[in-house]
Amino acid sequence: MAVSTKKVLRLSFSNASGNAVTITLPQPKEGITAAEIEAAMDLIIARNIFLSPGGELVSKRDAGIINTTTEDLYDPAGA
Repeated sequence: MAVSTKKVLRLSFSNASGNAVTITLPQPKEGITAAEIEAAMDLIIARNIFLSPGGELVSKRDAGIINTTTEDLYDPAGA
């Protein structure tokens, strides 16, 4: 049995249609601040880096670091 942890940075935006668009980035740097995350989100919007099916990203909705811990309870023989 093994325990693994995973950390991702989840950025959520609104697109031109008003729908939510989420970008998930693995392994955010330790100690990243809310100000750094907001500045990066502002840059993504200003430079129009991503286009979604509902149009360009127009505003920030949310951002967060998600920590997930998984405890593997079964390991098949020979795997």
